[in-house]
Amino acid sequence: MTVLEKEIVVTETKVRQDVDAGVLTLTLDSPTNRNALSTTLVTQLGSGLAEAARNPDVRAVVLTHTGGTFCAGADLSEALASGATPEQASAQGTGAMIALMRSILELPKPVIARIDGHVRAGGFGLVAAADIAIGGPACTFALTESRLGLAPAVISLTVLPRLSSRAASRYFLTGEKFGPGQAVEIGLLTAAADDAEGIDAHMTDVLTGVRKASPQGLAASKALTTEHVLATFADSSARRAEESAALFGTDEAHEGMTAFLSKRKPAWDLT
Repeated sequence: MTVLEKEIVVTETKVRQDVDAGVLTLTLDSPTNRNALSTTLVTQLGSGLAEAARNPDVRAVVLTHTGGTFCAGADLSEALASGATPEQASAQGTGAMIALMRSILELPKPVIARIDGHVRAGGFGLVAAADIAIGGPACTFALTESRLGLAPAVISLTVLPRLSSRAASRYFLTGEKFGPGQAVEIGLLTAAADDAEGIDAHMTDVLTGVRKASPQGLAASKALTTEHVLATFADSSARRAEESAALFGTDEAHEGMTAFLSKRKPAWDLT
């Protein structure tokens, strides 16, 4: 077989990396599937975080996106297309989500999320895992799992420590959509802006502060803020993963997902 006859596999870039003055920006760049956590995107995002951890010249990470959605959560289509059951597909997505959240929490450098789009499912887990989150006017948030016969089990590992107890109860249970102002009020976002210039101003303030700080000071300070989450992360993540897998295997979850894909109301919807 000649070189020309050999199959050439080209991996599409789903996460772009750019470095500027000690800040590594990781841009989720898969807008056609709403930046869902496909195998390729997860691998590339994990590689970017690993690069930030080992590169002494990187002081902080900015996590951002292209398109109108920051992240729509797990991309189950790959696993389902390969013949996996919904439970198996869920387990694969769950493992990837847990690994990403833990990587962000354990990274000894601050992670700043810059968001101006929709956040759903696993996107919540990434935003909540970030140390600082700045949102723009196009942001919308909704924890709609309960409407599908599911629960935000795995992402609760990072989301619950961020939200007030009352806010968590409301939005976990109702699935209501809320905007950036409410996200700031309940603790999901650090700050919100009315336009792109406002987002840039917030980011400039945050990154200037980070660039003034020493690497050791940043690592030690971040460790204080993540200690309470990481202390029980391993044990809790195993339980949440089991809960998620069990829910995906139920008749109600099948009905919820079928109704969602068919754009109809599920059987239990009384509205």
